[in-house]
Amino acid sequence: MSIDHVFVAGAGLMGHGIAQVHAAIGKRVTLYEPDLARATAGRDRIAGNLDRAVSKGRLSPSDRDAILARLTPVDDPGAAADADLVVEAVFEDEAVKTALWAALDALAPAHAVFASNTSSISIDRLAAATSEARRTRFVGMHFFSPVPVMPLVELIRGAATDDATEAAVRELAAELGKQVIVSADRPGFIVNRILMPFLAEAMHAYEEGTGTAEDIDTGARVGLNHPMGPLELADFIGLDVCLGVMRVLHEGLGGPQFEPPTVLVDLVAAGHLGQKTGRGFHSYPR
Repeated sequence: MSIDHVFVAGAGLMGHGIAQVHAAIGKRVTLYEPDLARATAGRDRIAGNLDRAVSKGRLSPSDRDAILARLTPVDDPGAAADADLVVEAVFEDEAVKTALWAALDALAPAHAVFASNTSSISIDRLAAATSEARRTRFVGMHFFSPVPVMPLVELIRGAATDDATEAAVRELAAELGKQVIVSADRPGFIVNRILMPFLAEAMHAYEEGTGTAEDIDTGARVGLNHPMGPLELADFIGLDVCLGVMRVLHEGLGGPQFEPPTVLVDLVAAGHLGQKTGRGFHSYPR
């Protein structure tokens, strides 16, 4: 199927990146938030990203202007009425996501593919918020942050997802220059099932006083040749997001390796969510 109009629900860290990469390959993109100011702020973040690319000589001013011209911020979900692809990139909360999917199911055309950017929640549980006919075109399409840079997409089929939908997502991922891996519909899928126990173990080492946050992260960067230390990475992802994913994993799979560490729970309760709030395991100038 041809995908020309992409409706992205959510203009935050993931949503604005997803909107940017689709506009960059020539798609018409609608960026939706229920608050227009937030949708506009997402477009402004994209403009900032593109301006930096122009200043580094990686993008021409005319190409930047063309990409921005294909992006429209809206606060009306009815703008999904002629979408070929609807991508949901809202907060990792099942109730929030299912309420949005139920609303969009009534607004989007019958042919539209529905793709959730969820990083941990069951595709079947999300698809259950839509009509039975829609579920054949419902799929997980999990991007990684920052979306314009990270070359991976996790594709997760639900029980009803048909072959045509998988083929459409694979074709689109190829247009985007992304590599696809396929995960079964299991809590956390592939990447987060591997990653979250690693982050949790680093948090346990920190809360037990095994090392400072700086030394733990340096150990991973230098000793394991990781580009970013685990505590720094958790701060980058968002400690609230990490906590939500760990809870889904622990609920769905059990096992102490998936249980959220006390220090993570306490930081989130205190509102210290990482880079986006200026403080997490590390502090960030604002």
